[in-house]
Amino acid sequence: MSQTKPPRRFAGGGFLGAVRIERPRGAKEFPFSIPAIRATKRIELHPAITFFIGENGSGKSTLLEAIAVKARFSPQGGAKRGAIDSLASDSGLEQALTLERYGSPREGWFLRAESFYNIATELEELDKEPFCAHGFAAYGGKSLHAQSHGEAFLALLTNRLQGGGLYLFDEPEAALSPQRQLAVLTLLHRLVYHGSQLIIATHSPILLSYPHARIYEFTGSGIHETTYTETEPFRVTRDFLHHHERMLELLLGEEEADLIARER
Repeated sequence: MSQTKPPRRFAGGGFLGAVRIERPRGAKEFPFSIPAIRATKRIELHPAITFFIGENGSGKSTLLEAIAVKARFSPQGGAKRGAIDSLASDSGLEQALTLERYGSPREGWFLRAESFYNIATELEELDKEPFCAHGFAAYGGKSLHAQSHGEAFLALLTNRLQGGGLYLFDEPEAALSPQRQLAVLTLLHRLVYHGSQLIIATHSPILLSYPHARIYEFTGSGIHETTYTETEPFRVTRDFLHHHERMLELLLGEEEADLIARER
C-alpha cells in the first residue's frame, strides 16, 4: 500500500531507501522468534519519516535498534560514532540486515527513552573537558539532568539536531505530555524540511498523524504498511474519547458500578 509522495520541499533526506532482513537458514532463536521479524524480508523507508507501530514485544524496537547499530550508532543511543566494533546490540539482528543507502547524512542521533539518562550523564562528563566540542550550549545551555525528561528531549530536538541528518527515535512520547507531543510535530517538520530522515517507533496517535510519512505495523504475520486512521493507536484513542463512559463500564465492570453507588 503506497502513500502519496510528499511535495519536493518536504521530501526529507532519503538516506536509507530500504532495509533487507536475511534470516540465517534454520534460525529460530531471538530475534527470529519474533513473528514480524521472521516473516519479513524487506521494507521500504519513506525519505522523510517512517513509523514503526505494534504491541509491546512485537519487534519494532528490536528492528529499530538493529538499524541504528548497522548505521554505526551505539545501541545505548546518542550521536553517531565512527566505530562501534566494541559495542554489541542486545539482539544481534544487525548482522542479518542490509541497508540500501542513497546518501550520507551530515549528522545523526539515536534516541532511546530508556537510556536517555545514560546519554545525559555522558554529556555531563564531556562538558567538563576543556576542549569539549559542544558543551551544553548545544543543548540549550543547561544540563540535561537539571531538566525533566520531557524538557531534556525537547532541548535536544530544538538545539542539538540541526537537520540534514538521520535520526532514530524509540518511543519518544514516553517523556512527553500531549501538548509537548504537538510541539514535537512542529520540530519533526523542521527537521524534514531541512533534509532529514527519521525512523520512529511509537504508540502515540499524535506523532503518527504527521502527513509526510509511511507507517508500518508489526503483527504476527509480518510487517505491513498501513494508514493513519487504520492504526490501533488512532482507533483505540478515538473510540475511548467518543465513548469513554461506556468503555469504562466494560473495562471496570461491577466493581466500578459499586464504587459509584457508594459515592452517591
